Amino acid sequence: MMVFYLYNMKVISTNLGKSTTILWNGKEEQTGIYKYPTSEAIQLLNEDVANDTVIDRKHHGGVNKACYLYSADQYPYWKNLYPNLGWDWGMFGENLTIEGLDESELRIGATYKLGTALVQITQPREPCYKLGIRFNDSKIIKQFVTHNYPGTYVKVLETGTVTTGDDMILISQSKNSLTINQYYQFLFAKTKDPEVIQLILSNDTLPEYKKERLRNSLKTQ
Repeated sequence: MMVFYLYNMKVISTNLGKSTTILWNGKEEQTGIYKYPTSEAIQLLNEDVANDTVIDRKHHGGVNKACYLYSADQYPYWKNLYPNLGWDWGMFGENLTIEGLDESELRIGATYKLGTALVQITQPREPCYKLGIRFNDSKIIKQFVTHNYPGTYVKVLETGTVTTGDDMILISQSKNSLTINQYYQFLFAKTKDPEVIQLILSNDTLPEYKKERLRNSLKTQ
């Protein structure tokens, strides 16, 4: 197995959440977005993280969204915007807070060793109203989109455990150059870059329903 050391990425925090009741449009709902650091190693499974809470299985969890990673490097930016929140790792609903994670360097399809697990980069996180509830301010959804550092979901190719201090090590780079950053910008861009379209449609890792949605939109244009 060939290992690449391009830039250092390290697990700063492992986070788990329990079901939390929220109020949305006058109705009570359950969410797993409230995640907090744990001192124990977490286990990455094929469709989720052991002992974590995933309520909305339509949009969270599953093979292509088994675990969510967010960059510790982005926390100072958000703390400056929301200084009055009770800050801790896991604020964005991530299971793994990673120091040095850079979405402009993460290629969709690349594989990484995380603790004893092997994972593959699959897609960025697209924010929903629950992030606004977590931050007690719906403005964060638009801010999250324009900031362009969404974190990434991963597919778990080999299950294993991850603990604070573990390195995130590149094992196999994707031959397709589409990055998490590029794809995230593309999703919200009014004008779609033809070169990025080709990268998306030729990417073997990006979920097929994402590519089919793009094909259908292109047909209607």
